[in-house]
Amino acid sequence: MSKIPQVKEFDGLPVVTAEKMKYLDMKASREYSIPSADLMENAGRAVAEKALEYAAAELKKGPAELRAVICCGKGNNGGDGLVAARYLKLAGAAVKVFILAPKESGYGELVVKNLEAARAAGVTVALAGREDLDALSAEFAAADLLLDALLGVSAVGKPTGPVHRVIQLMNKSARPIIAVDIPSGLSPDTGHHSGVYIMAKLTLTLGFAKSGLMAAHAQKNTGVIKVLPIGYPAALIEEARR
Repeated sequence: MSKIPQVKEFDGLPVVTAEKMKYLDMKASREYSIPSADLMENAGRAVAEKALEYAAAELKKGPAELRAVICCGKGNNGGDGLVAARYLKLAGAAVKVFILAPKESGYGELVVKNLEAARAAGVTVALAGREDLDALSAEFAAADLLLDALLGVSAVGKPTGPVHRVIQLMNKSARPIIAVDIPSGLSPDTGHHSGVYIMAKLTLTLGFAKSGLMAAHAQKNTGVIKVLPIGYPAALIEEARR
């Protein structure tokens, strides 16, 4: 059984497991009355800001020159990516989103809300189903920057189906990838993977660094790690230390 790295703090904030992160999100909503929609909005806005900073520093491109492609999953990680897409578009970047097809029950409420908001802001959104994957290589090749918002801390096991292929094509593109929260395919607890994983230049982890990002063997996947504050109150941050 893989061990969880025992790093307790990163960037002045506690390091948490996936289970602890879910607990903290639940507590933020129930005890501190912070709507999940607000946390997602804060997360996506912060991701967009850091993506623009990366583009300026590393690619020497301002918002009006930037072409970004964001690959979004079906869950809340994808929702974060949709919010980021909207803010990048509002900043002047050319933005295209590829989102995985929903389950039979459809997308969750927050994903639907932010999908509609992204389209209303002028973001081009396309489905990344099995039959659409051939077009992805060309889209990635034409982009300056890719954002990975496919799989979050709730994902378990080896990525399969379309998400497997999207990950492969993103890596093959040789374009710089920014991972939202964690690189897709990486265990948030141990930093190990099952053979299908994103190779990021920058990981923008949300609220708190995840334990798996601290593993030495994960560094080739994460690139530079930055923790983005998304609105957790000081009392909840202190509780995360315990």
